[in-house]
Amino acid sequence: MKGLMKLGIILFCLLIFFGCVAEVRMAPRYEEPTPGPGPGIRPLDLRVLQLQISPDPVWEGQYMAFQAIIANGSQYSGRCSLFIKDRDEIISQAYDVFLHPGENRIVFPQTNYRFSRSEYCFTVEVDVERTRRQIDMAKEFCVRRTSQGWTMAPARVGPFFIEALDTIPDPVIPGQSVRFRARLRNDGVPVRANLWIKDRDQVVGQLNDVSLPSGAVDFYFPFPQYQFERFDHCFTVGVDVERTPRRVEGARQFCAKPKTWTLRP
Repeated sequence: MKGLMKLGIILFCLLIFFGCVAEVRMAPRYEEPTPGPGPGIRPLDLRVLQLQISPDPVWEGQYMAFQAIIANGSQYSGRCSLFIKDRDEIISQAYDVFLHPGENRIVFPQTNYRFSRSEYCFTVEVDVERTRRQIDMAKEFCVRRTSQGWTMAPARVGPFFIEALDTIPDPVIPGQSVRFRARLRNDGVPVRANLWIKDRDQVVGQLNDVSLPSGAVDFYFPFPQYQFERFDHCFTVGVDVERTPRRVEGARQFCAKPKTWTLRP
């Protein structure tokens, strides 16, 4: 009888033990939740802040490399491919680029792209998950041809230099109408400008919206309502480019004294 009781207790304990094991196996295992992937980068969040070439200037057929600073305005990072284009032609490309939030400097592989026109303006496209779109540009990024090669440096306005200032006639008779001739040298890029000649604060000659090419050019000012009357007259020449007055250096001071009334040295 006691043996049967012991056997029953053992069987009962075994049933409880195997039941607990089965419950443990069937219970779902708890795991720390892993954050799912974010939305990733979007073309609308990207902007090209800067685009440069190296070397700058670059000669025709010389190898060069583009460098770009691209701002990622989102809080997400991601990988993409970038393409620099001139119209519909791809100039350079960079694959599997990682963009983090904020500004990213990207160096593109070297290329010996041959320029054939006088000016090129570039765009940048991004490929995210096989969807390609153009990126917003902070400004126009163009390369232009100079005597030193192709450059993306901004065009230099001026400096301007007055090489000569004459009167017609010369010498001037008191009370006689006078016309001015100014030889102006432009050491920068060609521009359109307004020119004026002043005697102190009085404008004695003016030309509006004239072409100012590189190098030295003679400009003839129309006869003004102006006469030599005071003890002396000293003249200055001014250049106004896009409503911005520019400093003009003179070879000497251009003054006319009584008796002779001439601007000759």
